[in-house]
Amino acid sequence: MERSPQAIAPTLPILAARGITKRYGGTLALDSASISVLPAEVHGLLGQNGSGKSTLIKILAGVVTPEEGELAVLDQQLTFPLPFGEAHRRGLRFVHQNLGLIPSLTVGENLFIDRLALSRRNVYINWGAFFDEAEAILRRHGLDFDPRAPLHQLPLIDRSLLAITRAVAAKTDDDSSSKAHLIVLDEPTVFLPRDDVGRVFAMIRDLVAKGIGVLFVSHRMDEVRDHTDRVTVLRDGRNVGTVETDKTSDDELVHMIVGDHTARRARAVEELAAKSEGDVALKLRNVSTRTLRQIDLTVRAGEILGITGLAGAGYEEVLYAAFGAGRGVSGRLELGSTQVDVRDLTPHRAMELGMALIPAERLLHGIASRATIEENETITILDSQFKRLFLRRSGLNEVASRLTAQLGIQPPDHEMQTDQLSGGNQQRVLLAKWLVRRPRVLLLHEPTQGVDVGARVDITTFIRQMAGLGTIVICGSAEYEQLADLCTKVAIIGDGRISRILEGDDVTRENILGECLRTSSKARPVEFGTLTK
Repeated sequence: MERSPQAIAPTLPILAARGITKRYGGTLALDSASISVLPAEVHGLLGQNGSGKSTLIKILAGVVTPEEGELAVLDQQLTFPLPFGEAHRRGLRFVHQNLGLIPSLTVGENLFIDRLALSRRNVYINWGAFFDEAEAILRRHGLDFDPRAPLHQLPLIDRSLLAITRAVAAKTDDDSSSKAHLIVLDEPTVFLPRDDVGRVFAMIRDLVAKGIGVLFVSHRMDEVRDHTDRVTVLRDGRNVGTVETDKTSDDELVHMIVGDHTARRARAVEELAAKSEGDVALKLRNVSTRTLRQIDLTVRAGEILGITGLAGAGYEEVLYAAFGAGRGVSGRLELGSTQVDVRDLTPHRAMELGMALIPAERLLHGIASRATIEENETITILDSQFKRLFLRRSGLNEVASRLTAQLGIQPPDHEMQTDQLSGGNQQRVLLAKWLVRRPRVLLLHEPTQGVDVGARVDITTFIRQMAGLGTIVICGSAEYEQLADLCTKVAIIGDGRISRILEGDDVTRENILGECLRTSSKARPVEFGTLTK
């Protein structure tokens, strides 16, 4: 059920945007959208890709000008179009998904990049004082970084913290009195390991304690639930509602975001997937890799096995070993009556056995980003489309049209280049590439990483339907909530071995997390072999 916006508290909002409308040609990107953020509030902004979130943020930053609407900061009305730098002067700060940092510069130079770029008087820079000030600001925000160090030496989590610190501390020579009132964080954790995101939220809590408001954009429902006070949902450019997070269930939020989005997909997987072959099972026996030692697992048709552990535990190596794409692998794979020494297993042989792998790095290992949707969707069945040495283009076109419609890929143009799609639609293309082969075994590594809520719902629905039709599913993921919701059992890996397998009522987020924390992980970084071996 859609909800109406909650009554705004009497506290003066930091930001109040009302009736924002923006058109791009014939497309209505925002249709009278509104949002209000209070001091010391973490306010979530949710919606699928294409819902209007990015357009709204660009309007707040002054990058895009709407056709209609009002914008006020601390009850002071602003006039569109916003002059260059006006959002900054009003205390609005933005940290985008790509962070906007320059790896070739030092930490200090990145911290003061706005000052260096906008200063009108920096003919001479006192570098000693420059780096001393940078160090003082870093320490004030709890960051023990060397301001003289090249940025590329920092791990990703530290770069994220630096970007947030820069947003809070940013000043320019012609605007020395500027103070941050609102920080807009656009997917700040999407590329971070789960074990690192706590540091980001610790910094957010410090900002809130100082009275700063935070507008937080994320597709991760657990982060939204755990760290926001209120949430505003956009769908198709319109407000669905603003709700208090702790009074709204995940199911209600998902419905607000996607509506009846998945209803039209009810038969898609049924038309693509293999039918059950009874009690057929996939067995891994004494499988060892550079990290894992003598792993034994059995998964039967219709089951969804989750595999997880702390970062570095090597749980994902199970998937790549089973597909013939791992290094230093030994052991045995059994699928039905077929037995294979995994040292002799290749991705081509795995495909012949009816196996499919959805890798985490879809742009690196899963799809060809410069190829079209059709080329990606049909690459695994090219051998069936040759007739007398000639490739049947009409057959490929027919298959691609059907797949694009069945999986709800948007826009539905199978001749479009794949790198022009959103992350969620790229993931649908990757699923289509394998589902068209009607796999007996589906191996998934972080299947919903970096996708919007609508795509996440679709993908988990596909996985459940595949299992219901008899497909063997193994899902490796660090998203404990997703594993608890999706899997029939979950194997926890630590120190190179399976520490415990949770089944039935024991498969909960709390039990998975607790077992992972109890298990010591001493694994080395994972390296995978080529997927075209």
